[in-house]
Amino acid sequence: VHVLLDYRRDELPTLLARLQPDAALLLSTVAETFSYTLSELRSLGLPVIATRVGALAERIEDGVDGLLVAPQPDALVARVAALAADRQVLERIRGRLAASDVAGIEAMALAHRAVLALPASAALRHPLAPAAGDALRLAVASAARVELQARLARLQQAHAQLQAESTRRGDWGHGLARELRKLREAFEERTRWALALDRELQDVKPRYEQMLASASWRITAPLRSAKARLRGVRAALAFRSMRVRSLLARTRSSLAQRGLRGTLARIAQEWRGGGARTPLRQFAIPVDDPVPFTLPTSATPRVSIVIPVYNKVEYTLACLRSLAAHAGSTPFEVIVVDDASSDATAQRLAAIGGIRVERNAGNLGFIGSCNAGAALARGQCLLFLNNDTVVTAGWLEALLRCLDEAPQAGLVGARLVYPDGRLQEAGGIVFSDGSGWNYGRFDDPADPRYGFRREVDYCSGAAILLPRALFERLGRFDTRYTPAYYEDTDLAFAVRAAGLKVYVEPAATVVHFEGITSGTDTATGTKRYQVVNRDKFLAKWHEALQRQPAPGTPIALAATHRAQARVLIIDATTPMPDHDSGSLRMVNLMRVLGDLGCQVSFMAENRLYVERYTEALQQLGVEVLHAPFVPDPLRLLRQRGSEFDLVLLSRHYVAAPLVGLVRLYAPQARLVFDTVDLHYLREQRAAELSGDAALARTAAATRAQELKVIGAADVTLVVSPIERELLARDAPGARVEILSNVHEVHGCKRDFAARSDLVFVGGFQHPPNVDAVEWCVREVLPAVRAQLPQVKLHVIGSRVPASIRALADDGVIVHGYVEDIMPFMDGCRVSVAPLRYGAGVKGKVNMAMSCGLPVVATPIAVEGMHVTAGEEVLVAAEAPAFAAAIVELYRDEALWQRLSRQGLANVERHFSFAAARAALQRLLAH
Repeated sequence: VHVLLDYRRDELPTLLARLQPDAALLLSTVAETFSYTLSELRSLGLPVIATRVGALAERIEDGVDGLLVAPQPDALVARVAALAADRQVLERIRGRLAASDVAGIEAMALAHRAVLALPASAALRHPLAPAAGDALRLAVASAARVELQARLARLQQAHAQLQAESTRRGDWGHGLARELRKLREAFEERTRWALALDRELQDVKPRYEQMLASASWRITAPLRSAKARLRGVRAALAFRSMRVRSLLARTRSSLAQRGLRGTLARIAQEWRGGGARTPLRQFAIPVDDPVPFTLPTSATPRVSIVIPVYNKVEYTLACLRSLAAHAGSTPFEVIVVDDASSDATAQRLAAIGGIRVERNAGNLGFIGSCNAGAALARGQCLLFLNNDTVVTAGWLEALLRCLDEAPQAGLVGARLVYPDGRLQEAGGIVFSDGSGWNYGRFDDPADPRYGFRREVDYCSGAAILLPRALFERLGRFDTRYTPAYYEDTDLAFAVRAAGLKVYVEPAATVVHFEGITSGTDTATGTKRYQVVNRDKFLAKWHEALQRQPAPGTPIALAATHRAQARVLIIDATTPMPDHDSGSLRMVNLMRVLGDLGCQVSFMAENRLYVERYTEALQQLGVEVLHAPFVPDPLRLLRQRGSEFDLVLLSRHYVAAPLVGLVRLYAPQARLVFDTVDLHYLREQRAAELSGDAALARTAAATRAQELKVIGAADVTLVVSPIERELLARDAPGARVEILSNVHEVHGCKRDFAARSDLVFVGGFQHPPNVDAVEWCVREVLPAVRAQLPQVKLHVIGSRVPASIRALADDGVIVHGYVEDIMPFMDGCRVSVAPLRYGAGVKGKVNMAMSCGLPVVATPIAVEGMHVTAGEEVLVAAEAPAFAAAIVELYRDEALWQRLSRQGLANVERHFSFAAARAALQRLLAH
């Protein structure tokens, strides 16, 4: 169904030519006096099926120059069905319309004159004199002069603006010149310093070499080695001891705030998940199965799957059966190019439905067959698939998702595994001498090193996806590599030369029976071209290869050699962004780091693989280090600490035991402590609110530990200016940066009148949220419902305790965790944030404002959020005032509209991805 609501009259012939309709329907149910549309369609030679009403019945001779039906659905359906069965009627009418003359404007005017019997026009009573004509011409000239003067004024104004802009840019240029002079002076000073250092080094070097050659140095070597080992043992003991103390402190704090049952639930939640290594899945060797089958292909595919085959029919059939078994929602076609096979391939393919088979007259080799298949493709994307492969569930959707989501993606390859379950390749590495390496070969495919989306040098042509237009623009597979080998590597380099990137997508797993067609011996057969074509590849890409890692580069570094920086992040648990705002902030922080070219490795303190959430991070390009492959942070830092340029430790109880290990095993890395929010500030406020002495002692201990970590870190991150000001007093001399919450700006989707009810959002593992809802329901909501009895409060958040569930009634709907909160953000009229204690910036307020949903909040809830009460939010501390603010906002559409607009602007200025990007760029630069 084509729906086109607006078009220009002169576009109608083109539109109809594009659609090529058999007829037009004019379905009036009330009488028209003429129907201009009928005249237009007749002038274009298009038969009309119209209802027998008004002028349509008068102007159309049924079956001669058009068709008439009763204005009833059944009559119309019957007539269309009859025309579908017998199209000769339409052809006769089309011929009649083509032979008839359509009256022009003059003919129509004469016809109207004859019908209306208009009298002859009398001469003008006052004919225009020559002077009157001159006056008209003068008036026109005067109007033109006025227009020219206005245009001149506009041009002068534009000239003035351009002149001002030119002056501004000149000042900017002079400023840059001054900065350049300062940088040049600094460079010269550092050059002098480096030369002086080099002279000192040359002076010291002979004495150093003499010391290394001395007997005493050799004799004391075991002592030095023992000292280094002792330092490592001491660091390990300190880590484990501090970790135990940290766990005990967290347990005491949780018992004070959540009680025994809540603490046990929290422990279970943090340590729930999988950690055991799963056995490798194995695949049987294919056999020739003659039973016919059909693939669910499409005539309008998004993807054209090209499969070149040469003999080995049993593998081709297994490949096609796997495509049929794992066909997802993506429309695809399958083009099998038979490269003059001599076995039963032709006969077997003829019995399979849903595929297109192209048989080469002679053997063209892998490259020739792929190019021939691509020439027949109709899809937007091409997917080259070896016939000795078997695909798995979700493979095609995963490849397309990567192509759509990954920045500048031009080509995407699947993760390849052997039939015995071992990894064959998770992307390839190309060294500067043109040699290649299958990353992860023979390892466990579940190893975190191979489980995340990653930019790579190339992907094996056994399963690669790219846009068809790009493949054609690049000239298809380069035939200099005929018959095969290095064509896939060459294509990847060509994609990069076109300004795009090559990715491996481990979520797409394809089993590859490697070497079935060409063998594995590089000295004989087609496989020998793997050696021959390497020299051709070296000659073609000599310049690009200079930017590749040198042979001998550690494989882990070579696999991510395009990373601008390598960042390790350690947090308490795997972030679950649909559960709490801290998780959302962490995920978005990793997303921005990835956009800045960083390779991010993430480790949760509990090291659990959390289904959905671990996979979501991997699809962002994050290496998620999890059990059983990574046993603990100590071993990770000991083995890989030297790789990282920046280590970010999140939350004081995670960071405290790790600071010493980072300094010992990653001394080159900048150590960043992310507070998430200042925990001691939140605990102090909770103690003040409750008057609990035990909580006050816990807060004091937290303060001591948090300030100690801040003092040991190179940089500390806080989420608000309030916290930075506090640390200026409590931790003078510490470098403190603001990296606040990060939100997409969703915009306001529904207007005031289309909304109803109140909403609270917050995870209930966070004690301030429990207190907030209990206070709101007991002390605020009764006053609200006294004036707005129809209003309900929707309570949304994960891990709901029994005390919150007990509040549910007709006016309080406790939803608990919901996968998608956007229907509430777009459907509720007011968001409430009744927090009585806490710290940091509140994600619930950010989220509501990012959706244009106005908020009523306590002062604590909007602390550090750059808001003005009455402009972006309504603020009230006491229950009566809080209830009054809700009622006012619920009733006042003008106030609601103002807060909605201003809230969106606030998120755009302070909590957008652009703001986070600027903060992280500062962090990486200094």
